[in-house]
Amino acid sequence: MALKTGKDYVESLKKLNTEIWAFGERIEDFTEHALLKPHINAAAVTYEMAHDPQFEDLVTATSHLTGEKISRFTHIHQSAEDLVKKVKMLRMIAQRTGTCFQRCVGFDGLNAMYSTTYEMDEALGTNYHERFKEHLKYLQENDLMSAGSMTDPKGDRSKKPSQQSDPDMYVRVVEKNDKGIIIRGAKAHQTGIINSHEMLIMPTVALSEEDKDYAVACAIPVDAEGVKHIFGRQSNDMRRLEGDIDCGNAKYGIVGGEALTVLEDVFVPWEKVFMCGESQFAGMLVERFASYHRQNYGGCKTGVSDIIIGATALAADYNGVAKASHVKDKVIEMIHLAETLYGGSIACSSEGRPTSSGSYFVDPLLANVVKQNVTRFIYEICRLSHDVAGGYIATIPSEQDLKHPEIGKYVEKYFKARDGVSTENRIRIGRLIENMTGGTALVESMHGAGSPQAQRVMLLRQGNLKHKTELAKNLAGIKE
Repeated sequence: MALKTGKDYVESLKKLNTEIWAFGERIEDFTEHALLKPHINAAAVTYEMAHDPQFEDLVTATSHLTGEKISRFTHIHQSAEDLVKKVKMLRMIAQRTGTCFQRCVGFDGLNAMYSTTYEMDEALGTNYHERFKEHLKYLQENDLMSAGSMTDPKGDRSKKPSQQSDPDMYVRVVEKNDKGIIIRGAKAHQTGIINSHEMLIMPTVALSEEDKDYAVACAIPVDAEGVKHIFGRQSNDMRRLEGDIDCGNAKYGIVGGEALTVLEDVFVPWEKVFMCGESQFAGMLVERFASYHRQNYGGCKTGVSDIIIGATALAADYNGVAKASHVKDKVIEMIHLAETLYGGSIACSSEGRPTSSGSYFVDPLLANVVKQNVTRFIYEICRLSHDVAGGYIATIPSEQDLKHPEIGKYVEKYFKARDGVSTENRIRIGRLIENMTGGTALVESMHGAGSPQAQRVMLLRQGNLKHKTELAKNLAGIKE
């Protein structure tokens, strides 16, 4: 099949029977619902740009399985250049959406699963890799959006999956038969899940032998029987029901339309099962996925930062202070922080190396450095934006007040800044800054792809401290 357009993508979602709940009600035509439509629009951009000659080199690739032109979001990295193109693509798309476009988690899951299944088969004589390649071809040929489903609710974090008082706190296999397996549990914080076609279920932590029932990886449709999606609340989400201006980024929303996905005894045929009890490989899969996903943040978050920086400079111009030296210096610092993030992602990609499967893997140390920096630099970029733009971004009256026949004139008069700039435009840029620098967006920067401590654990593990101490001993003349 040919690559989908944005319209094709939306039409394909209409054919699904996805069970989505929000605010206590089941949403029927979710492609037209005000809460969900912005996220669908953002994902649609990734489909539409694949048809633009200006961007197709980044947004498309050639399948190493079929030789056909495919979406890069279903591609398995075949070189360090592929890894670099991925980062450039993410920045470019984020510059156009100003928000999460949701396809990265599934993209990273596919690449982590590809090399892990290969090495599982090498070690154990299983047939998971061939099964996975068939699934991958299915995604590529139909240009489907796959959601990476890794994060479990976890329950008591001090206990292993098998030690939980409620065994469903991690997704597990509850039954096996000659046709397949049945899984139960839930996946939390599922980015883009409500407007995906498929889910790629993966374990969320390294596992031991006693946790082998939780060592499960498989693919299921998002509308499979027993799958329920409960849409998560986001900052200012009700504004989507009220108008345009107050949303800030009305067309594409904020973050990725996350949901809690319940798996109530879901059947999975064996051909869609890629791990079932091989607990010794769960850690490998988790670490590879995490490294790929942490690579992303210097791409997409830099693209989003480009918009925040531009909006901040525009707000300063509207306020008449753009030429002030301290304002210029703060904007320079925002640019420096953003490009530092980008440089980290390019570096961990350029240092990528082939796995035994032939696919390419990022430098995991540098990938974790990228994400660790994101948990700090994005907050500083947002702080500087608030500093430069001014306090009005937190106290702007509603769009209804601005357009009210009686009180609108006061909003128009007293929220005006320098001459030549309309009050509405000043409010619009203020709302965009508010939207992109607060609440849900910042939390995602902190905890998306793992909390800061998760990266610090990996930094110590990948940092080769023993080698560093040997270097120091050599220079100090220490002999042992």
